[in-house]
Amino acid sequence: MRKLSLSLLLCLVASAAFAQTNNTNDPTWWDKYQYLKNNGSDPASGSTTSVTVGSNVDVSNECGPQSETYITLNTASPRNLGAGSNEIFRDPMRGYSSTDGGKSWGGVDLPLPDAIGTNGHRFGSDPTLAFDTRGNLYYGYIVVFFGNGGPNSVSIKGTEMAVAKSTDGGKTYPTVTYFSFSGGENHFNDKPMITTDTNPGSPFRDNVYIAWDAALGGSSSGGIRLARSSDQGATFAETRIDSNNGPGLGIGAQPFVGTNGEVYAAWNDFSANTIAFTRSFDGGATWDTQSVISSKQIPFDIRIPAEQFRGALVYPACDVDRSSGAHRGRLVCSWMDLAGNGTTDIFTSFSDDQGSNWSVSTPATDQLPFAVDRFNQWLSTDPTNGVVNVSFYDTRNDTTGARFMTDTYLSRSSDGATFGGNIRVSTESSNEHDCDGVFPCRSINYGNQQGDYEGIVAYGGAAHPVWTDSRKNQDPLPGCTARGAMEEVFTASVK
Repeated sequence: MRKLSLSLLLCLVASAAFAQTNNTNDPTWWDKYQYLKNNGSDPASGSTTSVTVGSNVDVSNECGPQSETYITLNTASPRNLGAGSNEIFRDPMRGYSSTDGGKSWGGVDLPLPDAIGTNGHRFGSDPTLAFDTRGNLYYGYIVVFFGNGGPNSVSIKGTEMAVAKSTDGGKTYPTVTYFSFSGGENHFNDKPMITTDTNPGSPFRDNVYIAWDAALGGSSSGGIRLARSSDQGATFAETRIDSNNGPGLGIGAQPFVGTNGEVYAAWNDFSANTIAFTRSFDGGATWDTQSVISSKQIPFDIRIPAEQFRGALVYPACDVDRSSGAHRGRLVCSWMDLAGNGTTDIFTSFSDDQGSNWSVSTPATDQLPFAVDRFNQWLSTDPTNGVVNVSFYDTRNDTTGARFMTDTYLSRSSDGATFGGNIRVSTESSNEHDCDGVFPCRSINYGNQQGDYEGIVAYGGAAHPVWTDSRKNQDPLPGCTARGAMEEVFTASVK
């Protein structure tokens, strides 16, 4: 039997402490819960300033790992971008803001409510952001409460939704609305996604919509939930929008808004193994019966080489063409599924009749003559020109021979039906699977790996992908003591 080097052995031992995969019984924030339960929260990082590395920008530039990224843009002031990420070793969510089109960034912690009970604790997870037409920035996330569950045990007390509001472009979040508390170990809220109605002529202009899954009966009646606000995030009215009975059997719900204020939602129905869809024509008050965008092969998630410690999750990312072009009103959705050679790929489908019918799904990626995995896609349609932008992790540049190493790529389409050659966005590859022969380990799982999604926003001919990057895993940062940068939030502007 081949002997392991000392550095590799120590890396594997360290990695085992975080071993976790997505499944239908544990929420996707489970890694962070396990770390904070056993280690407590790291000290606050305070303000941060981003660092530019070539055409790539280190947005977070702070101690410890950040992962699971999201980004949005203020169409009233397009150089103002807002972003967010999970903090794996710390309690709060992290918010980022830029006023120069993504060249430089500042950071801030998001608010958290008081803990529940004596010696209770809480943390945030799962970032999602959207601007309205007034320049308000909404940051959605979940709050997980936990504390003493008995002698020598710590248990989850419950979860709730949070939507924080910034009126200064994401520099501060002075107000936050909490709602939809669900108690218990196996009743939890998970994976929220937020959007706003930015259509000038819509009767529901500046409405805020946030969708999520309430797993295993959480949030009163479980299922796919959507809450809407018509008062700039002060209050939210909640409803269930899927058509399944009983406990929730879906995940990854994304709301998106049509050209006249129609509200659409898509999610992974892992019980029926479909990308599911529904719509509302009255500002989210009532919803059509659930329908199907596409069938698929992977029900919930899949273990791929680049995701050693968790599964790559199946979810849709969708948008609407709000330009004045030939395809105005076209809906386009993307998701991950199996490719013909057993690897994973990114597929898309479009609809020209408000989601009544959908095209046959097709890949949005370069079809290469060797095995490549793609995962964690996100999609944004540029409202100024109708160009559909899809970003994703891609293993085509792997040098280990085992599809461990990832880069962020961008695929573009002028019509949402056919896509051109992919563009490499990240200037260095990340390896979150194993050690690369360097000690201390420069590639190791820090509890969440890349997370369940990355983000992208497009406007004015420029696309802004954001991703988790481990190129600086052990690089020292001031005040980071024994830990380096680990995983950072990176972005780039692609014109």
